Amino acid sequence: MGLTGIQIFKLLPKTNCGECGVPTCLAFAMNLASGKAELDSCPYVSDEAREALAEASAPPIRQVTIGAGVRALKIGGETVMFRHEKTFYNPTGLAAMVGSDLDPGELDKKLKAWNALQYERVGLNLRPELVALKDSGGNGDAFASAAKKIAEESEFCLILMTDDVDTMKKGVEVCAFKKPLLYGATKDNVEAMGALAKETGLPLAVKGKDIEELITLSDTLTGMGLKDLVLDSGAREVKQVFEDQVIIRRAPLRAGNRSLGFPTITFPCEMAGNLDVETMIAAMLIAKYGGIVVLSDFRGDSAFPLLLERLNIFTDPQRPMTVTQGIYEIGGPDENSPVLVTTNFSLTYFIVSGEIEGSRIPSWLLIVDTEGLSVMTAWAAGKFSGDIVGAFVKKCGIEEKIAHKKVIIPGYAASISGEMEEELPGWEIIIGPRDASLIPKFLKETVKQ
Repeated sequence: MGLTGIQIFKLLPKTNCGECGVPTCLAFAMNLASGKAELDSCPYVSDEAREALAEASAPPIRQVTIGAGVRALKIGGETVMFRHEKTFYNPTGLAAMVGSDLDPGELDKKLKAWNALQYERVGLNLRPELVALKDSGGNGDAFASAAKKIAEESEFCLILMTDDVDTMKKGVEVCAFKKPLLYGATKDNVEAMGALAKETGLPLAVKGKDIEELITLSDTLTGMGLKDLVLDSGAREVKQVFEDQVIIRRAPLRAGNRSLGFPTITFPCEMAGNLDVETMIAAMLIAKYGGIVVLSDFRGDSAFPLLLERLNIFTDPQRPMTVTQGIYEIGGPDENSPVLVTTNFSLTYFIVSGEIEGSRIPSWLLIVDTEGLSVMTAWAAGKFSGDIVGAFVKKCGIEEKIAHKKVIIPGYAASISGEMEEELPGWEIIIGPRDASLIPKFLKETVKQ
C-alpha cells in the first residue's frame, strides 16, 4: 500500500527549497501521498530515497501504459475499492475487435468510422482508444500486415491477440513502436510469451482458466522479471466475470496479494450475441473495475453512453471540473462587443457560453479562476470578490481588445460591484441576470448593435 505523508517526508531531503512548487518538504510529502504531485518534481531527492519511495509508494494495482505518445493509454494505478473513498485514476480503455483476415479495404473503412467517434463534453474530447487485432486462421503475414496498417494509419492503441508466439513476433516486428499490448500468455505458452515481452519491453496480458491459475501464471511472469501485466481471469459468463473482477480488485487492496495487483482486460464481445447486450455488459465492467473492455464493434449509440459513464465514474469527486482562466471569444466578437465575466466551474462556463451563443450576440467571456466553484459558492468563499474579479479584468488584457469599458457580472454576485468600481476606475459595472437562461434576453435588451 502507499506510504503516508509522514513516512514519505522522512525520506525527503528536508531542504524546504520550494523548487517543487510548494513551500515545504512536508507539504510536498502530503501532495505525494495524495497523488497530487510527482516525485520527479523534487530535484534533490537521493537515488536511494527515490528507489525506496518509488517501490514503497507504488499503488497496490500497478499502472500499465499501452501505446506511445500523446495517445498512450494508462490503466490500473488504482488505490481504492470505491470511488467515494478517494477517487479512481485511470479510465477504462474501450477497444473494438477485428480479425486479421478482414479485407484491408474493410479495415480501412472501420478505422475511419471509429476514428470519427469523438465527442466534446465539458471541454474534453471523449473517444475510444484501442483496436484489438485477433489472429484469424494462423496466417502470420496477414496478422502482421493488419497490425502494421492499424499502427501506422490510425491513432488507436493496439492489442495483438494470438496464442502463437511466432505469429506474435511477426506482429511485434512491424508495430513495436506503437507499444502494443500482447495478448497473451497462457499455461501452454507462458515462458515463450514472457520471454518475448521481456525482450521487447511490451506489456503482456495473462489469461487463466480461473483465478487460481491466473495467480500461478502471474507469479511465473513476475518471477521472470516482468512487471507490466494485464489480467484476464478467463470468465466469459456475466456473473462469473463480475465476481472475478471484484476478487482481483480486492486481493491487492485488502489482502496485499501482489499476484493480482494488475489491471484487467475483459471481453463483452465474447459474452453476448449482439452489440446492444455487449454494451450493457461493458457498462457494468466500467463501473466494476475493468481496465479494458473489448467490444465487437464501435457504434455511436453504444460508444457515446459508455464514454459518458466512464467520464462520470473517473471524474475525481473531490475536485470540481474546471476550464482554464482567460478570455474566451464567443461568436466572433469585435471591439464593440459586450464583456461578461463568470467563474471557471465547467458547468457554469458551458451553460453561460451556450446561452451567449444562443443569443447570437458576439461577446467576450472572461473566466476567473475560482478553483472550480460556482458563482454563489465562490462568492461566499471569497474567491469571486470585487477586488479579485477587478484585478483579473485589469490584468487579463481585455482592455486591448475593446473600445469601451463595460463589464457584465452575474446577478448573484451583484454585491461585488462596488469593490469592482474601486478596482476599475472609469469602468461601468453592469449587473446581469441571476439565471443564465435570461442572458439572451438581457443581451438583446441592453446591448446596442
